[in-house]
Amino acid sequence: MASISSLGIGSGMDLNGLLDQLKSAEREQLEPITAQQQSYEAKVSAYGKLKSALSSFQDAAAKLNGEELYQSLSSNVTGDSVTATASSEAQAGRYDVSVDELARAQSLASQGFAERDAELGAGSLTIEVGTGDAAQTLNLDIAQADSSLEGIRDAINAEGTGVTASIVNDGKDNPYRLVLTSDKTGTESTIQSVDFASDASDGTLDAKLSYGVADATMEQTVQAKDAALTVNGLSISSQSNQVEGAIQGVTLEIAETGDSTVEVELNNRDLREGVSGFVDAYNSLRGTIDSLTSFNAETGEAGELLGDSTLRGIESRLRDIIGGEVGGGELNMLSEVGIDLEVEGTLTLDDDALDETIMDNRQALAGLFAGTGSSDGLTDTLDTALESMLKEGGTLDIATSGVESRIEGLNERYTRMEGSIDRTIERYRSQFSQLDGMIANMNQTSTYLSQQFSALSG
Repeated sequence: MASISSLGIGSGMDLNGLLDQLKSAEREQLEPITAQQQSYEAKVSAYGKLKSALSSFQDAAAKLNGEELYQSLSSNVTGDSVTATASSEAQAGRYDVSVDELARAQSLASQGFAERDAELGAGSLTIEVGTGDAAQTLNLDIAQADSSLEGIRDAINAEGTGVTASIVNDGKDNPYRLVLTSDKTGTESTIQSVDFASDASDGTLDAKLSYGVADATMEQTVQAKDAALTVNGLSISSQSNQVEGAIQGVTLEIAETGDSTVEVELNNRDLREGVSGFVDAYNSLRGTIDSLTSFNAETGEAGELLGDSTLRGIESRLRDIIGGEVGGGELNMLSEVGIDLEVEGTLTLDDDALDETIMDNRQALAGLFAGTGSSDGLTDTLDTALESMLKEGGTLDIATSGVESRIEGLNERYTRMEGSIDRTIERYRSQFSQLDGMIANMNQTSTYLSQQFSALSG
């Protein structure tokens, strides 16, 4: 039998085209598996969206589960002389603050020098800063190579002991002046003395770098001052412009002289935003659930989790908690604070009713959300339920793992069926090759016989 290298060559038939059609027909068996794979993968993705929405709601609920939110204080300042920050130790009240003086850091300036980088002679520099327990002494040995203004400045700054050096150009003859500034404000951080002892008897720095000693020449350009203020008529002195203790639990930052009023009150804004955020997060979760369970009757399109038993169980559990009673306090339902569960499943918030509860019944509101010593609040109950849904090995994890197992099974089934199809196509190819060869031989025989008959007739 003749050897056929390409189907159809021997027979003249389109066997390759026929084989392709058979292959397409066989591979149609894979389409239901592919559709199932895509459906399950969409379901896994949908579980991920649901998990994210549940986590966001859990975070919003957790913000309401803590006494600090219901007891926290805020400060409101009228006037520009101070700003105020209240801590948990603050007490509600109104405080009149009058700032007479800002705290200042002391500055000293040397006499002028012609150059900033010229060597001025080796020696030792001593600087005493601060008073009492805060006193510091800086002792520096200045080498000849480091005796320029720049070298001395760098040597002082490298020590970091209460004083900072800089070089100022005042634009006059011998314009460069070494300026020493206390790192802290207040009279307790003043520079007590500056003394340079030159190694040479004719050193030029001895007189120009001296303060608080005999024949001192450095000029005090800024005098150290303490902040001076009154709080409700009581005089206060502070080494810095950050004043703590003048008002219990409140830190004042002095900005300028003048009068201000500081009001410390319960932080209603953060509490209101916490409750509002809780409602918004639940409604966002509700929107995600609606999207995942939607159905369009006109197009037939359905959400990935329409009819899903896991989602129905989660939805039912949350609805029971949100719409039911919790705790044993004065308030035990959301509707009692202006939060209503609508027929379609969303929450609506009555701002006026919530504000009234915050102002008049704040402790009962705390009991509703955060619970009391003897019973859990709404957020405790929600957290327990949500944790069982979200944790590893929880409701969603089990459901997701189940779908992923089905996907793995489908992948294996797809691989097996694809192999079976490939074997079937190879069998068809072998049969077509044999058919092609047989027809080619028959055509050759027919041609030979025709030639013989023609010869006999001739």
